[in-house]
Amino acid sequence: MLRALFTSLGLCLIVFGAASVTAQGPSTPSTRSAAPAAAVVNLNTATSAQIATLPGVGEKVAQRIIEYREKNGGFTKVEQLMNVKGIGEKSFLKLKSLVTVGEKPAAKQ
Repeated sequence: MLRALFTSLGLCLIVFGAASVTAQGPSTPSTRSAAPAAAVVNLNTATSAQIATLPGVGEKVAQRIIEYREKNGGFTKVEQLMNVKGIGEKSFLKLKSLVTVGEKPAAKQ
């Protein structure tokens, strides 16, 4: 009797679960992972606001990237991003395909 009850209950859960998925449509990834892919950001020319759009980079880190760029005459390779406080190897690996160094900013006169 108890076994029959659990079997019936299990079938009800399976049917109910299938019905709720059908009613809601196919499952979708969370909003966080469904965010549109960011455009490639040039570390040598991007504004603080553009840099801050990178995943895991906030306003403070974006400002540190600009300060590093100004102090060192720009980035010559993307790996230099790890020289900025707040960007470690894990963060860099997430950002590597989203950044470029392109041309250096024009020298200030």
